[in-house]
Amino acid sequence: MRLSELATLLGGELVGADVEIGRVASLAQAGADSLSFVAQKRFIAAASQSAAGALLARPEAVPQLGKPCIALADPYLAYARAARLLHPAPVTVPGIHASAIVSADAQVAASAQIGPGVVIEAGAVIGERCVLQAHVFVGSHAQIGDETLIHPHVTVAAGCRVGARVILHPGAVIGSDGFGNAWAGDHWEKIPQIGRVIIEDDVEIGANTTIDRGALDDTVIRRGARLDNLIQVAHNVVIGEHTAIAACVGIAGSTTIGARCQLGGAAMISGHLEICDGVTILGGTLVAKTIRQPGAYSGSYPMQGHGEWLKNAAQLRHLDELADRVKQLEKRLAALSAAAEEAE
Repeated sequence: MRLSELATLLGGELVGADVEIGRVASLAQAGADSLSFVAQKRFIAAASQSAAGALLARPEAVPQLGKPCIALADPYLAYARAARLLHPAPVTVPGIHASAIVSADAQVAASAQIGPGVVIEAGAVIGERCVLQAHVFVGSHAQIGDETLIHPHVTVAAGCRVGARVILHPGAVIGSDGFGNAWAGDHWEKIPQIGRVIIEDDVEIGANTTIDRGALDDTVIRRGARLDNLIQVAHNVVIGEHTAIAACVGIAGSTTIGARCQLGGAAMISGHLEICDGVTILGGTLVAKTIRQPGAYSGSYPMQGHGEWLKNAAQLRHLDELADRVKQLEKRLAALSAAAEEAE
């Protein structure tokens, strides 16, 4: 693709030679046919010295780069769009592999691609131009929306609904039973999990992420949300539109997370909470109470040498005692101040 054509498609301005571009690449791995990007000032020097044939950059950075550029306001977003243009997804090849097991009661669009070893149970619905790769399982009466891509070894359990243009990465489990048990005095009794998982349009779910079905109401992942790998979403959780959640986050049952939130890796979210729209939770943070104000929240303890950490941990054990001593000292100081004023 000529750089001028790409600039038009991205809504940017071509600066410099109209070179031909064949791929996107990092600054370190780029070659003469590669397009890379400069999103921060600290990478300008590296970009100017790289072998990249062209760059995406903000207008103010272009004069310092000495290469053909597309100037635009958000180089990182432009990179995402350029990558889709230069590296398009494989074309869907309609048909059902001979080794797939498809119930006679299932509805599979003629334009869908059903790979080897796929199992589709009775009453399931597979939409137009869907791709189900090897060994996907779709349970009874589950529904998969148009143009959804499901990678190998994904499970979509009975009754669950997956919207259009969703991506489910390998090993994801949609609709496993929620962790519901009642204590009967000497043993646990399982609580049937009769809700569903509802995944709305344009959602992406990472590899080996598990989303439990609701106990009564549904577990819901709203439109445009992004979930990374190895995330646990418990029963009856609701995740808002365009919220992004990084790997290894755990969300306990019946918690609602608002729209456009960002949760850093390994954050832990307790159950029955509400997190409002526009909240950022930093990695490793434990959220144990409802958040009603947008903003950034953190609760992780900074890393230290182990010896220093042990000393500080020992002091923390005496924090209540220290607080009591401070209160007593404040009372004594107030009494001494009052006596001094009377003496004057």
